[in-house]
Amino acid sequence: MPKGAITGYIDVAQIVLYAFWVFFAGLVYYLHRENKREGYPLESDGRGGRVRIEGFPATPEPKTFHLRNGQTRQAPGPNSLKETLQGGEATSRVPGSPIQPIGNPMTAGVGPGSYSIRTDEPDLTEDGRPRIVPLRVDPAYGVASADPDPRGMFVIGADDQIAGTVRDLWVDRSETMFRYLELELDGDPSQRRVLLPMACARVGDREVFVQSILSTQFADVPGTRSTEQITSMEEERVMAYYGAGKLYAKPSRLEPLI
Repeated sequence: MPKGAITGYIDVAQIVLYAFWVFFAGLVYYLHRENKREGYPLESDGRGGRVRIEGFPATPEPKTFHLRNGQTRQAPGPNSLKETLQGGEATSRVPGSPIQPIGNPMTAGVGPGSYSIRTDEPDLTEDGRPRIVPLRVDPAYGVASADPDPRGMFVIGADDQIAGTVRDLWVDRSETMFRYLELELDGDPSQRRVLLPMACARVGDREVFVQSILSTQFADVPGTRSTEQITSMEEERVMAYYGAGKLYAKPSRLEPLI
């Protein structure tokens, strides 16, 4: 027999190959099963009622994760963040039919205004501080001298009307970039302030322009519990509101282009 052969038909290289195949199959099974810790089991309303769908392999047993703040989470587990959005209804009983908003489409939470259910706590930096804060909280950050400073500028909505005035900027201390403009609404006796995502703003030399929503719709922008920090869930709602405006701000945006 040749060197390395165990019998006339099996050698060490063949055993190693078979062992690798078994290991790789087990690895694929393990990773696919671990991938189902979030979002499973699926639910389908097109099979004569709500049906749980897990597929193969099934959802794994709950695993406990220890968070930095000392809390624990199980995945999958009873602590999973869930919220039923009641702002939309299917256009027909056919499975997969489009969802249309009920009531105010800007806050219905469907279509371009959909959002994920996240923890209602602020995201933190590596050293445990709130990640996104206004400049008045952390003066170590500022606007580059070569860029226009939007503070004091008017904000113009998609209807070319003034919505408010920029009073501050909110900086992401982890990414070192501005995330939001803080606006004081025009004509609001309560001097309520709302946030405008930088991704939805175009800062000019003298004004800030917004195409997502109308000037009258800034009053309904979801607010924050704190004036000095924003939670992950609040970020989702703020971004969803401006996203919904891309389609629902004006009736003409719902019509076909041609």
